[in-house]
Amino acid sequence: MSEMKSLAKDTAIYGLSSIIGKFLNYLLVPLYTYVLARTDDYGIVTNLYAWTALLLVILTYGMETGFFRFANREDYDAKSVYKTAYITLFSTSALFALLVVLFQKPIATAMGYAGHSEFIAMMAVTVAIDAFACIPFAYLRYQKRPMVFAALKLLFVVLNIAFNLLFLVVLGKNDVFYVFLSNILATSIQTLCLLPCCLPKGGRFDVQTLKEMLRYSLPLLVLGVAGIMNQTLDRILFPYLYTGADAQAQLGIYGACFKVAMVMMMFTQAFRYAYEPFVFAKHKDRNSVEAYADAMKYYIIFSYLILLGVIFYLDIFRYIVSSAYWDGLKIVPVVLWTYVFQGIYFNLSFWYKLTDETKWGAYFSLIGLVITLVLQIVGVPRIGYWASCGSSLVCYFTIMLLSYFIGQKKAPIPYDLKSIGGYTALTLGLLGVYYAFRLYYVQNMWALMGIGTVLIGIYLLILTRKDFPIQNVFRNRRNHGSGRED
Repeated sequence: MSEMKSLAKDTAIYGLSSIIGKFLNYLLVPLYTYVLARTDDYGIVTNLYAWTALLLVILTYGMETGFFRFANREDYDAKSVYKTAYITLFSTSALFALLVVLFQKPIATAMGYAGHSEFIAMMAVTVAIDAFACIPFAYLRYQKRPMVFAALKLLFVVLNIAFNLLFLVVLGKNDVFYVFLSNILATSIQTLCLLPCCLPKGGRFDVQTLKEMLRYSLPLLVLGVAGIMNQTLDRILFPYLYTGADAQAQLGIYGACFKVAMVMMMFTQAFRYAYEPFVFAKHKDRNSVEAYADAMKYYIIFSYLILLGVIFYLDIFRYIVSSAYWDGLKIVPVVLWTYVFQGIYFNLSFWYKLTDETKWGAYFSLIGLVITLVLQIVGVPRIGYWASCGSSLVCYFTIMLLSYFIGQKKAPIPYDLKSIGGYTALTLGLLGVYYAFRLYYVQNMWALMGIGTVLIGIYLLILTRKDFPIQNVFRNRRNHGSGRED
């Protein structure tokens, strides 16, 4: 029991720090869209940060997972494993940064940034520092020091926001250069604060250990690259596929409006941090499959509630970005549904994790990658960023269905499909009513939000009558207060 309490506590700290960090970074979106001079500038930010996410996976090449695997094996010395991983990641990250800085101009030209090679150099240095730092951060988790881990993660977020405010607002430098400068300064300071408590002490660099770690970790690189490309390929490929002259401006609009829907992603992330330890803790419980089924149902219920809230109040949420970006807000419902499917796919993925058939995760990721790639190559030149968001939707919807049907054959879970189907039909029906009013009868923003509020009220009424009876909530509170349990 004490181990489970410790796990829950650590998970809460890691999860809360991540969610708070994502929320605070989310606040940079309105800053960038209102302060940067042009939508093209935010297009550059969107494109290069997508590259950063992909490069980070490549430069860590599964070594973080490899470190945990071998540091916890009795036949390996944990200190030597850490020193080996530490030196290896430092060497490869430094080499990557050096090569990109030396050849920044041809690389920048190939990427379409011939006049701004400094952006490429700054991106390379930042991602190299982040890649190296993943091992010291993993060591903090290995040592069970979640408070230090969370504090350092939040330090980066606070510094990044502070530098952005200093350069873009206080000093009035409305140039994308200062966005990247803020990032590299915050990353550098965070890493300097991290190193003193994570310097390797004892152990030795062991070539044989490195070989074993690479043999274990490199296959994970394929899965990691496929997974991250499903999330970022749309923003990486867009400037190369879009045929219009305003590619960066269109990418900026797409990237900014994509962020408007990130409230759903934050909910999915919060659920993931809570659900992952829950699943592995419940695995040996003979009633675990019923618990997994309930968790899926309630995830979907609350995802639909968030989806309805964002769509019905989009006339308020749109002020997150400047009016120059509002033309792209039509994609927000598509992005919301994408996040719903992504969250369901995450829930479904535990069948292959718990049965040690993780090869299926690689299959699904690769299938999704092919779908994303083909739809973007075909669609972006014709319909622009609609193909970008549409490809993500089709990708996650497809691998969600594949994971469900294959999972039900491999490790059946009695999901409450009747209830899930009912809430899906209810959500689609409420959306249909809302759009009927919006398109044909009502144009006033406040009246539309009033209609949306009534429709959400209907959803909540059905929810409380069917799955969260109010009388049970109050009864449970009274029983808890009196010390009784039903």
